[in-house]
Amino acid sequence: MLALEWLNNARDVMDRIEKTQTENIRKAAGVMADTIECGRWVHTFGCGHATLPIEEMYPRIGGFVGFHPIIEIPLSFFTHITGEMGVHQFVFLERVEGYGVEIMKGYTFDQRDTMWLFSHSGINNVNIDIALESKKRGMKVVVFGSAAAAKGKKTRHTSGKTIFDIADIVVDTCAPLEDASVRLKNHYDKIGPVSTMAFVTCVWMTVTTVAEILAERGVKLYIHPSHNVPGDTTARERLDEALAEYKRRVAGV
Repeated sequence: MLALEWLNNARDVMDRIEKTQTENIRKAAGVMADTIECGRWVHTFGCGHATLPIEEMYPRIGGFVGFHPIIEIPLSFFTHITGEMGVHQFVFLERVEGYGVEIMKGYTFDQRDTMWLFSHSGINNVNIDIALESKKRGMKVVVFGSAAAAKGKKTRHTSGKTIFDIADIVVDTCAPLEDASVRLKNHYDKIGPVSTMAFVTCVWMTVTTVAEILAERGVKLYIHPSHNVPGDTTARERLDEALAEYKRRVAGV
């Protein structure tokens, strides 16, 4: 049954993350905790399906203020498939060198910030632009992606570097480079990708570790609560408090 084959593949990736990446996740979480503790941002960026772990971490129930999602719509919203903002345009745009530099002009950064990047292959230009610009601005760069599987892949960037070469800390998502993991009878291409599941696994291992570090330091976290639990009369109040803190930080107060 192919459903169980995919499930076993996903479990295998998660097991490998646990066995090989726990220390790297702890290092990444430590850098992020330092950033959030001093009132600054962990900026998060990815292209295509690598925006999904960004949308997963904040804002959402169980997330907390400190993570700033940067999502460029032409590089993420291609559910039209064809026509306006379709797949063809996305594949072209993520390879345009210099686009990432222009994206960063729209935001304010600080050397105390952390840039957290998601890239499965690590070879496309927009992500590399963002990584290089972040380093120029004095930020730590943390990259999550299929680092071991992508080793030896030629970058598309004129710097000659992949995103993994630029990073201060790399967490390997342990997903296969081709992403899809299940063979299908009478077809060349596989089905059943696992990279999103791997990204989200690494995200929550990291974010929970950041929370653990900050809680141990006595730092107050502004957690996004569930406002759907019957009897919780202060959930909306806590939600408003979290959003007010996010707004305060965005304003640079």
